[in-house]
Amino acid sequence: MFKIGDILMLEPKYTSQKEKFNCMVVEMGTGCFYTDFPIDEETGKIAFLMDGTQFNVTFSNEEQAVYVFESEVLGKVKGRIPMMQLLLPEPETFVKIQRRQFVRLDVTLDTAIHPEHSEFPPFRALTEDISAGGASIRLLKGTAIQSVSQLYLWMALTMKSGEIHYLRLKSKVIRVTEKEHGNMLLHVQFLEPSKNDIQTLMRFIFEKQVDLKKKGLHV
Repeated sequence: MFKIGDILMLEPKYTSQKEKFNCMVVEMGTGCFYTDFPIDEETGKIAFLMDGTQFNVTFSNEEQAVYVFESEVLGKVKGRIPMMQLLLPEPETFVKIQRRQFVRLDVTLDTAIHPEHSEFPPFRALTEDISAGGASIRLLKGTAIQSVSQLYLWMALTMKSGEIHYLRLKSKVIRVTEKEHGNMLLHVQFLEPSKNDIQTLMRFIFEKQVDLKKKGLHV
């Protein structure tokens, strides 16, 4: 089951267009739930779906498994945060599909790399890209962590609202590849990130994608 703060993907049914919208759950009700107004993945603009519009809803749970269920727009609610009311079917009707493949975003973030024990002194580095499942991190020539199997990645994510989320992610070293001028790229996979960490990363990446599309940049 999903909860407040989770990101959902909506795909309208009975339409010839392949549209996808993302929204966040803001309130739960009896037989229904409420989201903020959805954002069109293609245009990055707010979408106003008509009452009665039917679609498939996709979300991931704590185990990162993906579930799909059918829903429809029941109405709109005015307030401090305009909301869309959606039908919530019985959980027994949810269909489990394949493990989620997280969207990867090219973004430069200031991070701190800490050892699992005391294999190396902590240091700062910049990301090359990031997803809710892992990251690639730029390393300067001579950084000696090739023999390390696990480490901790610390980062601060600033959301569109201005709120800052501080994450401490236990990570597994997948590989280290060499770049130009002897610099390296460290590829890590996040080990058992919490549901909140996954949702925070997904929300951050989604907001960045929307911002890039509004600026007319390729994502």
